[in-house]
Amino acid sequence: MSSVPDGKKLVRSPSGLRMVPENGAFISPFSLDEPQWVPDKECPRCMQCDAKFDFITRKHHCRRCGRCFCDKCCGHKVALPRMCFVDPVRQCGACGPLSQRESEFYDKQIKVLTGGAAFVVTLDSSEKSQNMTCRLANNHRYLFLDGESHLEVELSRISSMQVLTEESSPGESKELAFTSLLDSKFLSEGGGFRASGMLLVHRPQGVQDPQQVRMEAVEDRKEASAWLGAMHKAAKLLYEAKDQ
Repeated sequence: MSSVPDGKKLVRSPSGLRMVPENGAFISPFSLDEPQWVPDKECPRCMQCDAKFDFITRKHHCRRCGRCFCDKCCGHKVALPRMCFVDPVRQCGACGPLSQRESEFYDKQIKVLTGGAAFVVTLDSSEKSQNMTCRLANNHRYLFLDGESHLEVELSRISSMQVLTEESSPGESKELAFTSLLDSKFLSEGGGFRASGMLLVHRPQGVQDPQQVRMEAVEDRKEASAWLGAMHKAAKLLYEAKDQ
């Protein structure tokens, strides 16, 4: 399925214009669904400052949370790539800064992930390793690993992730684990270390037993470290999306 072309179409919603995949199967795992707007009759006052709505003080809906606010509390328009909006949309004071941080992820980290990096990869319990380039697919649904062989890891089927780190200055290596990152509480990444590898456990569709992929940086460790850092942020975003 990952090889099927994923064209996009322009659709209009009450919140604005959105560019979405033609095939729903290709929706990015980073995407968020549009919220249901709080009905007008249920919000006679601003849900932030409690100002009463009238002919002068009009009500507006935040495009991210769907709640009602006055123009003062919901007057800024901010890019919202996670809902595929073409243009910046109106958001409340709580949602706007969150969307701005996510826009930085889309502007910077996604480019790093789709650009890829080189790793020494060991699959499952195999003792044989191979040099592979790992990159995020353009539809954001898969990790592609290419070398002597080809492997696709679906992000939604990753059950746990561990990031291997080493001290920023020469010294003893240390492993920092983010166990079941996509299914459990996010763990702090700490400080003083830089990412040098990753251990993924995933369950491919139609396969009963989980499979393991171990990736360790090779020649350009700076490029690999940047890619792993971006992947860590992507995984954190996926985890946080479960509560949004």
